[in-house]
Amino acid sequence: MGTAMGTAMAALKAAAPKGDLATEITASLVVFLVALPLCIGVAVASGVSPELGIISGVIGGLVVGAARGSTLQVSGPAAGLAALVAETVLEYGVAMLGVIVLFSGLLQIVLGLVKLGRFFQAISLAVVQGMLAGIGLPLMFSQAYPVADAKAPGTPLENMAGVPGLLADTVADPQAMIAAGLGIVTVVLSFLWKKAPGPVKKVPAALVAVGIGVTVAALPGVDVKTLQVGNLLAAVDVPGAEQFAGLADAGIITAILTFTVIASAESLFTAAAVDRMHDGPRTRYNPELIAQGAGNTLAGLLGALPITAVVARSSANVQAGAKTRLSRTLHGLWLLAFALLLPQVLALIPISVLAGVLVHSGWKLFAPDEFPKMWRQDRGEFAVMTLTTLVIVATALLEGVLIGLAAGIVLAAVRMSQTVIRQHTEDDTAKVVMAGNATFLRLPQVIEALESAAEAGKPRIRLDLTGVTHLDHACRSQVEEFTAQQRGKGLRVELLMPGPARRPPAEEEATPVAGGPQLSDRQPSEPLPRRRTAPTPATVSAASGSAPGPTAEWFYLDTTPMPEDFAQRYAEEYAPGYAEGHAGGYAGDHPQGYSEGYADEYTSGFAREQA
Repeated sequence: MGTAMGTAMAALKAAAPKGDLATEITASLVVFLVALPLCIGVAVASGVSPELGIISGVIGGLVVGAARGSTLQVSGPAAGLAALVAETVLEYGVAMLGVIVLFSGLLQIVLGLVKLGRFFQAISLAVVQGMLAGIGLPLMFSQAYPVADAKAPGTPLENMAGVPGLLADTVADPQAMIAAGLGIVTVVLSFLWKKAPGPVKKVPAALVAVGIGVTVAALPGVDVKTLQVGNLLAAVDVPGAEQFAGLADAGIITAILTFTVIASAESLFTAAAVDRMHDGPRTRYNPELIAQGAGNTLAGLLGALPITAVVARSSANVQAGAKTRLSRTLHGLWLLAFALLLPQVLALIPISVLAGVLVHSGWKLFAPDEFPKMWRQDRGEFAVMTLTTLVIVATALLEGVLIGLAAGIVLAAVRMSQTVIRQHTEDDTAKVVMAGNATFLRLPQVIEALESAAEAGKPRIRLDLTGVTHLDHACRSQVEEFTAQQRGKGLRVELLMPGPARRPPAEEEATPVAGGPQLSDRQPSEPLPRRRTAPTPATVSAASGSAPGPTAEWFYLDTTPMPEDFAQRYAEEYAPGYAEGHAGGYAGDHPQGYSEGYADEYTSGFAREQA
C-alpha cells in the first residue's frame, strides 16, 4: 500500500492548481470524515471485520481515486452491496469473498475495454434524482440510531418504524442524550456553517463538529461510544489455492456475475448523478469502469469488501468545493494514515458526531425541494422520480433504479406514441385520417376508428395514413387485416400507407397522372423524375384543394443546388451508359451506329443544359 500511496501522490502532485490546494485538502478531510463511519458501518452490516471496510476505503481513494475516469466521484465499500455481501459470506465464508471480488474486478475491466460503460449514460434525470433521494432517505434514518449511540434495526422500513422507540429510549438514557446532543449539534453546524464569516467558514463544519465532540467526550462523567479500529495488516486475507478451486462451483460463478453487474451499475449510475452536481469535467464512463475494476481486483487480492462509487462521499466531496482528483485520493491517504499510525486518535472521535455528518449528507441527497419542483415541471417525470425513490427505500438500490428506468421508458413510449385520428363521412365514403406515431400503445384507438368506419354503412372506405411518421408492426397488421376483410365483403377500400407511394400493378398503365410522366410511357432504363415520397399535409394543402385518389403518384422536387462539377461528372460517367442503354432498344429499327450517335448527342446536350 505504501508503494501505491507514493505513486498516487506523484501522479497527482500537479492535479490541483496552487490556489485550490487548500480547498482540495479540506475537502479531502470532509470526505474522510464521511467515509470513515461508512467504511466501518458497511463492514459490520456485511458480516466482516471493520478493518476490511477501511482497507476497501483506502483502495477506493488511492487506486480508483487516482484514475482518470471521474474527477469528483469517490469510491469505497457501499451500503448497496452490504446485504449481498452478508449473504455471500454466510454461504461461502469470508475467505471466498476475496476470490469473488477479484474476478468481479477483472470482469469489470473487460467490460470497460469493450466500451460498455457508456450504456449507463442513457438515464433519465427523474431516475437520477429519485436514486439520490432513495439513497438519502434511508441514510438519514439508519444514521439516526448511531446519533443516539443505538443500533439500527436493519432495513430502511424497519429503521423508519423504530424511530418512536428510539426517541423514547434516548430520553430515558442520559448518556444517549449527550450523544444525541453531539449529533444534533453536528447537523445544525453542517447547515448553518456556510453563513459564518469568510475566514471562519473555510474550516469544514465537520472538523469543527469533531473538535467539539472530542472535547465533550473527554469530559468527566461522559461515556459515549467512539471509533474502535484494529490492526489493518492482520485483517488482510489473501485468497489461496483452496479458494481459487471454488471457481468450479456454479454458485461462485453466479455470485461473481451478480457482484459485477450490481457494482458496475451502482458506480456508473452514481457517476451520472454526481455529474449533475457540478459543472466540472464529465465522467468518462469506460475508463471509470476500468478504474472500478482495478480497485476491485486489488480489494479481492487482499480479501476486502467490494468497491463501488458512493453517492454520500461523492456529494460531500462536491459540496466541500473540490475541483480535482486530489481530494478523493487524499481521503484514502487519511484513512490509511489514521488507521495505521493514529488509531488512538480515531478512538477519541464520538460515533454520534460522524453519524451527524452522514445525516446531513443524507438530507442533501434526499433534496425534498426537488419533488415539488418536478411536480410543477412535469407530472409524469414526478411519478417516475417518486416511484424510483419508494422502490429503493422498500427494496434496494439496483432494483429501484431498474424499475425507475422501466417506468421512464414506458412514459417516453406513451408520450412518443401520439396518434391523431380523424373520422368523417363524405357522400358515399367513410374516411379515416391518421397522423403521428401509431404504435401498439395506440392500437385500441386505431381499432375503434376502423370499426366505426365499417359500421358507417358506406360502400367505400378511405384510410389515409400518409401523415403517420411511424407505423409499427401491430398497427400495420391491424390496418392490412381490416382492409382485406372489408374488401372480402365487397366494399371498396382505398388504403394510402406511409412511405413511397406505389400503385397497384393493374392500375399502373390505366391511370393517368396529372402533372407527371406516365409509367406506361417510361422505358425500363429511364430514371424516375427526381425523388418520390408519400404525400404530406403540406403537399395536400398546396394542391388544388381536393384530396388525391388512392392511385395518385406523388413527386418531390429536390431544390438542393447541384455541385458545380456535377454536369461534367454526370456527362462523363453516367450519361454515355444511359444513352447507350436507352438507344439499344431501338437498334433493330434504326440504321447501324444509331446508338453511338444518340449517346454522343445526348451527352453533349445534357452537359450544356446542366451547365
